[in-house]
Amino acid sequence: MDFIIRQAKKNDMSEVLSLIKELAHFEKEPNAVEVTVKDLEIDGFGEDPRFNCFVAEVNSKIEGIALIYNRYSTWKGRALHLEDLIVSEAMRGTGMGTALLDEVIKYAYKLGVKRVNWEVLDWNEPAINFYEKKGAKVMRDWDVVQMSEEDIKNYIAKL
Repeated sequence: MDFIIRQAKKNDMSEVLSLIKELAHFEKEPNAVEVTVKDLEIDGFGEDPRFNCFVAEVNSKIEGIALIYNRYSTWKGRALHLEDLIVSEAMRGTGMGTALLDEVIKYAYKLGVKRVNWEVLDWNEPAINFYEKKGAKVMRDWDVVQMSEEDIKNYIAKL
């Protein structure tokens, strides 16, 4: 399968959002995606970009993405966070995920970061195996902690 990995462009965000929604469906959260194409365009390509994105393209169609952003570790210093590495169901097993991860790691190396972080669901054994084969450490003794927008508002209301 021939595909190219390239830097995402603003006009790619509609296809990027489609892949984000495909991932949400795969992760059993089909109604959880709130971000819009406009959000992605502003947040990725506005005056103060909040993320960087690589896309994998086959015949002018985006079939995979890797969305990353800068992070800081109090223990290590500069870090990069891989928010999502998504390959469409039809393209899994073609090497596209490896090519996207390669691009992220090369980018992290060029930036000189001390670490690349990401999460994986504990039931997603194919992804866990993929990452471990690439040399990543899946830290099963850490739990992800989040506060939703509603949780934030409730917290503030109690101050």
